[in-house]
Amino acid sequence: MMILATNWGIASLMALVSICLVFVMLILLIFVLKLFGVAFADKKRATATATVAASSDEISEEEVAAIAMAVNLFFNRHDEESDVLTFRQNHDVSAWQVRNISKQLIK
Repeated sequence: MMILATNWGIASLMALVSICLVFVMLILLIFVLKLFGVAFADKKRATATATVAASSDEISEEEVAAIAMAVNLFFNRHDEESDVLTFRQNHDVSAWQVRNISKQLIK
C-alpha cells in the first residue's frame, strides 16, 4: 500500500537534482584542484631554478667521502661465505616438552 501512496514525480525529481548536484560538485572540485596546481607550480619552478643556479659543478671532499662510503657499504655488505645459510637452534625447550608442561598445568 505504501508504494501506491508514493508521489513518483517528486521522488524522481529529487533523484535527478541529487545526481546533478553530485556532478556539479565534482566539476567544481576539479577546478579547485587545478587552481591549486597552478598556484603552487609557480613557486616550485622558482625555487628549482634558484637551487640550480646556486649549485656548482665542483664536488666537495665531504661529498666524495660520502659517495665512497656508500659504494663501499653497497658492495661489501656480505662476508665471503654469503651463500652459506646458518640456523640457530634453541635446544632448551622442545615442542614435546611444551606439550607435557601444559598437560601438567591443566591437571
